[in-house]
Amino acid sequence: MLIFTCPCCGERADETELSPGGEAHIERQSVESSDEAFEGYLFIRENPRGVHFERWRHAYGCGKWFNAARCTVTLEVFGTYPAQTMRPPQDLLDHISQRRPGWTWRDLA
Repeated sequence: MLIFTCPCCGERADETELSPGGEAHIERQSVESSDEAFEGYLFIRENPRGVHFERWRHAYGCGKWFNAARCTVTLEVFGTYPAQTMRPPQDLLDHISQRRPGWTWRDLA
């Protein structure tokens, strides 16, 4: 079971209290975008075996969105941070690098 600490209210919550929101840090497209760009936004996503950055909503708590870094293999949660952050905090990236030497994910490594 996944257990996250909500960075907005500080409460620890398991995945039954949260709503998943898909991959974090993707460029959102509008209806004015080209068909190819909109298709990429809707359907082309990372699905790594290992470290992944996701959006979650504290549905049965404060109701706010946040991002989380976790391992899709072991379900280890590396940390959470506010959804308004454009890039994961450097201390979180350093923590992941200590736990998973050599990991990469897009341009965040």
